[in-house]
Amino acid sequence: MADALSLDEVVTFTSDLIRIDTTNRGGGDCRERPAAEYAAARLAEAGLDPVLLERTEGRTNVVARVEGSAPSADALLVHGHLDVVPAEAADWSVHPFSGEVQDGVVWGRGAVDMKNMDAMILAVVRAWARAGVRPRRDIVIAFTADEEASAEDGSGFLADRHPELFEGCTEGVSESGAFTFHDDQGRQLYPVAAGERGTAWLKLTARGRAGHGSKVNGENAVTRLAAAVTRIGEHRWPLRLTPVVRAALTELAALNGVETDLSDVDALLDKLGSAARLVEATVRNSANPTMLDAGYKINVIPGQAVAHVDGRYLPGHEDEFRATLDRLTGPDVDWEFEHREVALQAPLDSPTYARMRAAVEEFAPEGHVVPYCMSGGTDAKQFSRLGITGYGFAPLKLPPDLDYQALFHGVDERVPVEALHFGVRVLDRFLRTA
Repeated sequence: MADALSLDEVVTFTSDLIRIDTTNRGGGDCRERPAAEYAAARLAEAGLDPVLLERTEGRTNVVARVEGSAPSADALLVHGHLDVVPAEAADWSVHPFSGEVQDGVVWGRGAVDMKNMDAMILAVVRAWARAGVRPRRDIVIAFTADEEASAEDGSGFLADRHPELFEGCTEGVSESGAFTFHDDQGRQLYPVAAGERGTAWLKLTARGRAGHGSKVNGENAVTRLAAAVTRIGEHRWPLRLTPVVRAALTELAALNGVETDLSDVDALLDKLGSAARLVEATVRNSANPTMLDAGYKINVIPGQAVAHVDGRYLPGHEDEFRATLDRLTGPDVDWEFEHREVALQAPLDSPTYARMRAAVEEFAPEGHVVPYCMSGGTDAKQFSRLGITGYGFAPLKLPPDLDYQALFHGVDERVPVEALHFGVRVLDRFLRTA
């Protein structure tokens, strides 16, 4: 059971982990080991036997197992990443790596993405150890490196090289779910993630004829690339509704007293008000140009130009995504995956989803739990290689003036102390009964 000490510890752990700078700049520029050692020490103090694992020096992962009371039950994976995205201190009200607690709020990079959840996991298992509590299922805890880049040093490495540590795990929970979303009708929604769009980070390469900038050139690589990028950026992807998104639309429509007319989804979204934000990014595939690289001198036409595109595809629609990119890039531009990961779906009629819903409703009876699909992705993609079905469940009770989704990778990332307390109580309730 969550106790008073666990409520204090979750704040301390969140603050301490934020102070450990685990900025992941990509390309291997990160060192999670100090945070991993901190987490492992807290687990060891609770009587667990954590193991530290690295594919690359300094890129450390932690895995531990809590034995359940029902040996025949499938195990549950609970995972959180230790790395964070960069933060520019000059842009912040409070230094992003201070972990400062001001007026009941913990500030810093990772406060919601996702050192808060890491701290909740630590606080819960330590409370169990003090009370002599055992969960029903084995709980496998994994703190990972490299989620904010390719995951090759983190969950990908663990899934590929150390699958034995996850023996028996059939389901997993991690970030981006069970947070308070305040709609414009004054309702409190708690979206629990049961799907993720696939990741398709693309490199586009246009080739042409190099030459002098003053000469006519019908094979200009920059022009070819610019045309392809424009086509991609302006493309309107068709509606594609997955089972999870259909369920989300149906439940949100019912809450708003609106007929669920899935023949005109755009009109339905308009009727959902601010709640449409939970689903509008996941009714289609997407591809957004993000980077351009061409040329080296103003009077030289380069022979090659490169762009990068952040693509995302819905479960069951990767083939359509590929075919569309072939058409939009055209004959003069090649494209390839720089990083690709699968799209995910999880069942909404599972006992685990029902127990997540029940845990939230026990501590937020005024709230409405709804399913949703993440527009981005998590380490659940890599763990799915082991047959583990992933859900997003990192509970937080947030005030109306705190936009949870805007804080991800944003400036002034922060989390209320009361939100952490709620998270510990809900996570404890769910994990003990899962």
